[in-house]
Amino acid sequence: MAGKPPGKVFGVGTGPGDPDLLTLKAVKALNGADVLAFFAKRGARGNGRTIVEAHVRADILELPLVYPVTVEEDKESDSYKRAIDGFFDESAARIALHLQAGRNVAVLSEGDPLFYGSYMHLHLRLAPHFPAEVIPGVTAMSGCWSLAGLPLVQGDDILSVLPGTLAEEVLVTRLAGTDGAVIMKVGRNLPKIRRALEAVGKLDGAIYVERGTMPTGAVMPLGDHDGSPAPYFSLVLVPGWKGRPQGSLA
Repeated sequence: MAGKPPGKVFGVGTGPGDPDLLTLKAVKALNGADVLAFFAKRGARGNGRTIVEAHVRADILELPLVYPVTVEEDKESDSYKRAIDGFFDESAARIALHLQAGRNVAVLSEGDPLFYGSYMHLHLRLAPHFPAEVIPGVTAMSGCWSLAGLPLVQGDDILSVLPGTLAEEVLVTRLAGTDGAVIMKVGRNLPKIRRALEAVGKLDGAIYVERGTMPTGAVMPLGDHDGSPAPYFSLVLVPGWKGRPQGSLA
């Protein structure tokens, strides 16, 4: 008699924070899963798990994946790389045990799973061996520019997505060579980002969005920000579309 077929792993995009932005397909995957895996910091529940609260069945098996290191550590250090690679190896192995037992596993990923998402590290480890499906989610940047009501690019404009962790001179070069930009991973990099934008004449018009689509969200011109470190869920929008209408109905 043939053995039980393996389960399927779903990378489920939860969107940027507002539970109403969870897709119907994501809810369907949650309803059909036997195991719910989610990333979290030690002592915290995790934002992705909070977003899907209304759709978690009482009988589902929950599998927290607790990060061993924090964003405060140097991501270029050998110790960080060893710790995080080991974490993803171990997390994939834990999920694989459930898949081998025929259980379907939904892995939550804030925003979109394959856009700066932690799930992608598990996908590369698991998809070659088990059935896998990625369910896209609303990205943080689209949630933020929608909250701000800010058209970013149009026509032949070029949009660049830049991590704020880049060296200042690299940010300056990249910002000078694009029309619009989204700057992610702001945090303690905010003063550097402001200097880079000022250097290329793009500080005016840049918009700072904090916790976009969440109840505690805030939107303001970047020039009005007091320069204090930004929370993890924040980004900077730099609009292109130089010839945009200025609000006249005439």
